[in-house]
Amino acid sequence: MSGVRVTARLSQRDVEFDVSLDDGEVLAVLGPNGAGKSTLLMLIAGLLRPDTGRVELGDTVLTDTDAGTFVPTHARGVAMLSQQAMLFPHMNVAANVGYAPRCRGLSRRTARTAARRWLDAVGAAELADRTPAELSGGQAQRVALARALAAEPALLLLDEPMAALDVSAAPAMRRLLREVLGDAGRTAIIVTHDLLDALAIADKVIVVDRGRIVERGPVREVLTTPRSEFAATIAGVNLVSGAITGPGILRTSWGADLSGISELPVGAPAIALFRPAAVAVHLSVPRASPRNVIAVTITELDIHGTTVRVRGVDPRDDRTALAADITAAAAADLDLEPGKNVYFVVKTQEVHLHPALAPMM
Repeated sequence: MSGVRVTARLSQRDVEFDVSLDDGEVLAVLGPNGAGKSTLLMLIAGLLRPDTGRVELGDTVLTDTDAGTFVPTHARGVAMLSQQAMLFPHMNVAANVGYAPRCRGLSRRTARTAARRWLDAVGAAELADRTPAELSGGQAQRVALARALAAEPALLLLDEPMAALDVSAAPAMRRLLREVLGDAGRTAIIVTHDLLDALAIADKVIVVDRGRIVERGPVREVLTTPRSEFAATIAGVNLVSGAITGPGILRTSWGADLSGISELPVGAPAIALFRPAAVAVHLSVPRASPRNVIAVTITELDIHGTTVRVRGVDPRDDRTALAADITAAAAADLDLEPGKNVYFVVKTQEVHLHPALAPMM
């Protein structure tokens, strides 16, 4: 068994985690820069010691601050793949991949055989005799993955493995990871900013913000009904926080009321979710208006083909970002530009009210 259980607190980085992962599952860790995602991996890998906590991999205790247990990184049965391939420059590709088997005491011949097998598994067999300097970014990451797998780890940690790849190499790497992780039933944790990574590779997801886990669950559930600002952003939906003040009514933090579909009780902390495509943009309040009209100052216009995403904030609360998707023709007719004041209008039936999630360890 290679399931993972982490309960850890590290005051220096202001992080506190409680994470569990079953054998054969892939967990995606999402969150903004500086949220503590990589710190979680480093605690598991033994690159950081928690102030208090425990890390278990299967039946093996890797870290236990109460018992004074701390297994060194090289003995944890964990392999880590980061943004940079970090291959040994003085070794060719085959020697790089065969390094881990050699460290496990295998003969040179057996290590070479293992290296060829793993290079073939990641579609890089033809690169065996090249040096790292002769590889493209995508090729180097394939080799680095083969090297990590050659260590036969009980757990694979991936720290934004696609971040340094160009747009043509990333999809191929994503497909490869899906094959070697999901299809093979390997236990892994992947830190990523990319929605596609989570959807294509992971079974479960946690969202980390300011050193705390603010959301967790199956990938599609979290991204279909996000409860955190970051998850809502990458899922491409609007999220507004507040409290229920009446049947189907959410009072926002800046005092506006949004009506939506809900059975939540009065007083419950809640969030409103609605799609940018459900939002209409007007220069003035429509006469026959739906119940939800939000005054917005435009901050940005993003053009994607014939669609323009209008981004803005309510002047009373510039922390809550809102978005509307309209046609390029409509944007031109309205003469939209950053700084302009407009009204976002959304029908009640397009707004879904859900319980707010309290921050969790």
